[in-house]
Amino acid sequence: MKRSEVNKYIKEMEQLAKENGFHIPPFCNWTPEEWQEKGHEYDEIRDNMLGWDITDYGLGDFEKVGFALITLRNGNQHNPKYKKVYAEKLLMLKEGQHSPMHFHWVKSEDIINRGGGTLIIHVYNDDGNEELDMVNDVLVNMDGRSFYVPAGTGVELKPGESITLWPHQYHDFDVKPGTGDVLIGEVSMCNDDNTDNRFNPPVGRFPSIEEDEAPYRLLCNEYPVAELERI
Repeated sequence: MKRSEVNKYIKEMEQLAKENGFHIPPFCNWTPEEWQEKGHEYDEIRDNMLGWDITDYGLGDFEKVGFALITLRNGNQHNPKYKKVYAEKLLMLKEGQHSPMHFHWVKSEDIINRGGGTLIIHVYNDDGNEELDMVNDVLVNMDGRSFYVPAGTGVELKPGESITLWPHQYHDFDVKPGTGDVLIGEVSMCNDDNTDNRFNPPVGRFPSIEEDEAPYRLLCNEYPVAELERI
């Protein structure tokens, strides 16, 4: 992706959050220059990859396949210093955009439509060999209701509605045509995007970036190392 594209989509997500009355944490508004001044008191942000994340899954066509998101809070399964056992994200899926089929080995999560259009999540079971089970019905847990749907069903979430997704439960994300971009919430166990995503078929996670203009905001894997003494 080009840096100018990353900047554009961050600004679009800022606007979508504002339109839906969602206030993001102060660290999401820091400039690259301000990040240079942040000491080790902000290591929780660095170590747990809080903040902005834009991905095209390495496919080079963000408008068709991609996600813009913010990790608002997170623990760390690999560092006992951080005690949180939960995570929260805010995501933007644009109309006409798709997020690929995947499951998580460890993480369970609630996906919430925070506003905008209608979100569609297609669901499958894992067949026991980490492939899609095309035969068996899938248990759906949605806002206190449990029911079964055929494999591959697109479960629709209107604003305010949510679905619980369990480990090894395949899912993807689309927007119902004609309903507009969607602001999505995710509340989950601790999140580790480096090790806990099984994409089917395999794709990348973090994009390579062509620097065609200065960064508007740093992404969660771009923070400078603090120079002050660790607290």
